[in-house]
Amino acid sequence: MNVPRQPNQLFTTSIRLAAVSSAVPCSRMFVRDILDRWKLGDYIEVAELVVSELVTNAVKMTGITDPEPKTWDIRAEHVIGVQLRTTNGSLFVEVWDRIVDAPVAKNPDNNTEGGRGLMLICAMAKQWDVYRPQSGGKVVWAELELGKPAEPPPLSSPPLTVHVPGMTTAPRGATEKTAHLGLIERMLDDSRSEDAPPEA
Repeated sequence: MNVPRQPNQLFTTSIRLAAVSSAVPCSRMFVRDILDRWKLGDYIEVAELVVSELVTNAVKMTGITDPEPKTWDIRAEHVIGVQLRTTNGSLFVEVWDRIVDAPVAKNPDNNTEGGRGLMLICAMAKQWDVYRPQSGGKVVWAELELGKPAEPPPLSSPPLTVHVPGMTTAPRGATEKTAHLGLIERMLDDSRSEDAPPEA
């Protein structure tokens, strides 16, 4: 007798930010607000560390490293996308940038400053990888195991507003659309692989 599979609950939300240094604290704020809303407060600290490392790498790869960039320095190509997704007992933290090159894990010694981001992600995440969408760029993602499912916010609750400083908001343009498409492609490909029948 075939027992119908229970559909996986899927919650997802994303934000586009200018690829500047202030995107890192803004992405942490985004994670904190969303996971609190999904009743996943126990996972905020780890998810904040993971998103900090992924966004830091994305800014270094594609953005402006000047800590105080001028408004006219930020163009449509200086965009990153951050997506949170929970399904099937896992939380996925996903960051899109426009550079296809994968981040390289380093093996720093005790005297080296920095270079430990991917080591931290390896220690905290169930797995991580790089996804290259057809729309361009790459999505670096990390999967965190959840001990409980996310809870949907009440239907009557007001829409969540994350207050992001103006200099951190992504410029409107083709690259913002590409970031959105890349994150959507990653989500759809992942859901297709979950629904695929197991190989014999």
